[in-house]
Amino acid sequence: MEDIEALKAKAEIEAQKVESQTSAKEVASKTIGKTAIPWIVLLVVVGVVSAAFMPSESLPAVIGLVSTAVMALIGMLTGITGTKDKEEKPEFTIINDLVARLDKSEPLIVEIKGDKVTVSKGANTVSSSKENSQ
Repeated sequence: MEDIEALKAKAEIEAQKVESQTSAKEVASKTIGKTAIPWIVLLVVVGVVSAAFMPSESLPAVIGLVSTAVMALIGMLTGITGTKDKEEKPEFTIINDLVARLDKSEPLIVEIKGDKVTVSKGANTVSSSKENSQ
């Protein structure tokens, strides 16, 4: 009898060790898988029952709210349990490449003297001045 109790305790300890090493995404997926589907079914049943007992003028609002809630739950399920990693947006890749190039190139020098601004980068120089317009 003591052997069975000891084996149960060891099995429980091993199960807790395995569970402690799982990622948050896996734990969330398991929990949502157990609880979210019944909530979605409940919301659909509420929509169907409301169609039987509510006046027809209020049905579009109720069905709209129920369908929005169901779609939000499905979206959360997809976001949490989805396995596809998000791709980096191409504009971020381009910006990162440009920043890397600018870091390696010659520095940009800006000189301001009174109303005159001079911008120099390497051999290129651009000057601009404020004109008096009275």
